[in-house]
Amino acid sequence: MTEHDDGTGRRWDGGLLDLDAYLARIGHTGDLSPTPETLRALHRAHVLAVPFENLEVLLGRPVLLDLPALQDKIVRGARGGYCFEHARLFAAALERLGFGVTGLSSRVGMGSDRVRPATHAVLRVETAETPETGRVWICDVGFGAGPLEPIGFADGAATADSGWSFRLERRAAPGAPPGAGEWTLRERRADGGGWLDLHTFTANPQYAVDWVVGSHYVSTHPRSPFVRRPVVQRTGPDVRQALHGTTWTTTVRTDGSRRERKLEPHEVPKVLEDVFGIALDAEDAAALAAVLERLPADDGPAEVPAG
Repeated sequence: MTEHDDGTGRRWDGGLLDLDAYLARIGHTGDLSPTPETLRALHRAHVLAVPFENLEVLLGRPVLLDLPALQDKIVRGARGGYCFEHARLFAAALERLGFGVTGLSSRVGMGSDRVRPATHAVLRVETAETPETGRVWICDVGFGAGPLEPIGFADGAATADSGWSFRLERRAAPGAPPGAGEWTLRERRADGGGWLDLHTFTANPQYAVDWVVGSHYVSTHPRSPFVRRPVVQRTGPDVRQALHGTTWTTTVRTDGSRRERKLEPHEVPKVLEDVFGIALDAEDAAALAAVLERLPADDGPAEVPAG
């Protein structure tokens, strides 16, 4: 049993993390003390370095959330992952560095009023200053198109970067007892499209085993967007790159302008490597191209969103 494993499954296996390798993967060379400044730097570095991707699902392999598997894939293999993978790895790193970490599960809405399944993972994080200041943070490293830095866990807390702004709001939960509020992360589009509700969560703690259940759902449910087409995103300081199916979209953060290109299936592996930093071997590249060849021409959004 390690220093960061109490045998109950309530912690994040920080003691198992190859910290030096993780820091090299995300390019962080700064301070490691559990302060808000370090948290912001780590969050930004992780989001910029590690892409969002669901390729294992399409290649017929299970998505594993144990820390050794995540290190092999994301840290040593220089791959990306979807929200549960990102949040699980980031939680281990923060725990290792002395931050207080609580997992949360969120419902991705993207503007819809329908109740969606809780298929997104975020973190509630305390720093060394929290006992004195009471200030707590929400870290959302695995949304794919979320904030570059943590956002304060407080009604009206906001963060802005390169023209895109995010805001956290607390709202009454419909049909719930008084005081049972929900928290919604909202994004203000740089193109003037107004505010969009991205996902909604409560403060109910979630553990690694809960995320295993959620991950299994989004990687196997027939209506999940992750089981039928690539969903790949990479955030840069000034642009977002996204691949949905065979459509490659570049969005400029400063003004919200978009450029789209439809790729041929055989072009996708090279774009994954050159643009998203995901290098597939020849066998996986061929298997992915075969999946893309089978996509219907009108392949649109699935009904079960995932973060």
